[in-house]
Amino acid sequence: MQYHTTHRQSLLKATILWITFALVPLTLSAQNFKLNNGEGKVVVTGTSTLHDWEEVAEQKSGSITLDNTGELPKINALKFTVEAESLKSGKGAMDKNTYKALETKKYKQIVFELKSVKSISPITANSNRYKVVATGNLTIAGSTNTIDLPFNLTIKDDRVLLEGKKPLKMTDYNIEPPKALLGTITTGDEIEVLFNTVWK
Repeated sequence: MQYHTTHRQSLLKATILWITFALVPLTLSAQNFKLNNGEGKVVVTGTSTLHDWEEVAEQKSGSITLDNTGELPKINALKFTVEAESLKSGKGAMDKNTYKALETKKYKQIVFELKSVKSISPITANSNRYKVVATGNLTIAGSTNTIDLPFNLTIKDDRVLLEGKKPLKMTDYNIEPPKALLGTITTGDEIEVLFNTVWK
């Protein structure tokens, strides 16, 4: 009887140890990184009948979850947010028109959220840089579209870098391109979002 009790206890301990060691790699494999607002840059550029323009996002946040244990990294989750009224051009009148077009009183944030990763491949052999095409939902001014977002992913110790650019059309998000001076200056429908972001 004593033998059976001791044997059962040994089996129980062995099972607990096995479960513990089996689960540890799973919990350590995925790392979560937060976007550092103080580093990097997100810029929106466009054209108008008067001159080209750009707006810089002063408030951005987000998180990315990576599993870098395999031959290629896996992006398990990615969410990126820009506070709409943090877009600044350096010209108050233009910013005011932008916020009106984006309906920022109602829609405070511009958000991209990952749905899946379409492709990921090394930029060069034996490097920590990868070319990624991510599919996700982009929400601007309350309208959501599914887009493919291409970017370069660099993994450096305790930080991750995401760099890329994406052309968009305002009208795809039901945004009327802003106008100024009683309509004599018209903004072009096409814009481009450029980002160089640091995640820690």
